[in-house]
Amino acid sequence: MLEKRTQLPQKNDLDPEKFIYCLEGVADVELNQITEAQKNLEELVIQYGIASIYQTCDTIEGLEASLNTLVLDDHYFKEYEIIYLVMTGEANSICLNDYYYSFQEIAELFEGKLRGKIVHFSSAKILDLDEEEAQYFLDITNAKAVSGYGNADAGLSSSNLDKVFFNLFNEDDDIFEVVEQLHQKHYAACKLLDFRMYY
Repeated sequence: MLEKRTQLPQKNDLDPEKFIYCLEGVADVELNQITEAQKNLEELVIQYGIASIYQTCDTIEGLEASLNTLVLDDHYFKEYEIIYLVMTGEANSICLNDYYYSFQEIAELFEGKLRGKIVHFSSAKILDLDEEEAQYFLDITNAKAVSGYGNADAGLSSSNLDKVFFNLFNEDDDIFEVVEQLHQKHYAACKLLDFRMYY
């Protein structure tokens, strides 16, 4: 299992206790390739001073094991504000190794483990939940919110908007304020990618 901690050397304005946990679905975890997500996390450190942990998974068991390791073994877990999932899938599912898993199944895997976290999906998959699906996920996992994009075919990667979103959260914990700021500063990209948040 690949784990990469992207952190810059000492710099006064960095807050090393703020982390993003990124889990990327890949075809094979044994292939050690640098992905767009990894590059973006490195840019996030350079641009905004936000550190992250990056891991890959290629099965649902790998996804579950990664999250369990994070929750049980990482004493910094309470400092992770955002769980960043870079995975393909349908509107209300993720796809790993050609198998689809519904949000209900994912919620049950993460039961009670995401208290106060924001689960953010990149535009690698569309996020389109009905009110019941979103509420079930939030209730079961105890997550604060689920966010992502309704349009994955916009011809535009969400990576730059993701970085801005993460930085806004680093500066302000109020999700309403963050979403408003994101739309004010990057209205065209938010509209094109159809940024959405369920809380």
